[in-house]
Amino acid sequence: MRTTVRKPRGRHNAKDQTTASVRNRASWRRYGAVMAFDLVDLQLFVQVVDSGSITDGARRCHLSLPSASARIRLMERELGTSLLQRHRRGVHPSAAGQQLLGHARTVIGQLSRMRGDLAAFADGMHADLTLLANTAAASTFLPDALIRFLAEHPDTDVNLEERPSQQIVGAIAEGRAELGVVADTVELGLLHTLPLRPDPVVAVTTPGHPLTARHRIAFAECLTFPFVGLVEGNPFQEHLGGRAQPLGLRPRYRARLSDPDAICRAVAAGIGVAVLPAAVVSRLRRELAITTIPLTDSWADRRLLLCTTDPGRLSSPARALATHLTHELRVP
Repeated sequence: MRTTVRKPRGRHNAKDQTTASVRNRASWRRYGAVMAFDLVDLQLFVQVVDSGSITDGARRCHLSLPSASARIRLMERELGTSLLQRHRRGVHPSAAGQQLLGHARTVIGQLSRMRGDLAAFADGMHADLTLLANTAAASTFLPDALIRFLAEHPDTDVNLEERPSQQIVGAIAEGRAELGVVADTVELGLLHTLPLRPDPVVAVTTPGHPLTARHRIAFAECLTFPFVGLVEGNPFQEHLGGRAQPLGLRPRYRARLSDPDAICRAVAAGIGVAVLPAAVVSRLRRELAITTIPLTDSWADRRLLLCTTDPGRLSSPARALATHLTHELRVP
């Protein structure tokens, strides 16, 4: 009698099992590497991409450059692909890096909202909020409004960061912050907004200046006179530069100063003309010999808006801040 030995269905020989095991371990090792990224890794990667520099990203995360570089290299080695494209002027995310960036922003945003929502239930736990605002809002009424909010909410910390309105829209859309204050002259995409108050841009001169003979003037006319502006890199100054470029005109700066108050004092001394948000100038007109002239340009007739991605998904502290700002700053 001949006996036939058959392999049981669904099983493999020892060699097959070993090969499959190695393959599975390799697969899970790679998958596990993704899941093993800690919060510092994700925060570092986001800051590196946002700043375009590993050095600046390390500084923002309070890491040494060697430590930050080692973390990035380890992330790339574990994933088996490059996350950053290195150039002479900095770094940019690769295709894989763009995918990681989106997930990293989501994770960081969810953790921030979780911490904010739980702060009300935990003794000694503080919620950290970042409020992005353009120059006009950050340098005029927002500080006082935030002081009153902080006094009423001792468990919430707020970091006010000044940015150009266009950058704020991108940051809110990508989940880098929950709330932003922008001018309505920028493209807002799918963001939700609430109107706050008018924020026109005006020319600032001395009372006897030739421009004061007109009730309204164009921005281009201001550029034909000696100019006083904010320092290079200031968000509002970058905004003005973007408006001047299509006109084919460049301001002849007699001075570039660090804050609007100094600019208004320079204008009062007859050094040149300036273009600033009206709210910045209004509180100085009583003590300085300056006057303002409305601009005819459509972009100068603007209004400030509070923007967010989805009001229903705001953390509790962010929702409280949004309510506070719209109550205090909203003008019919």
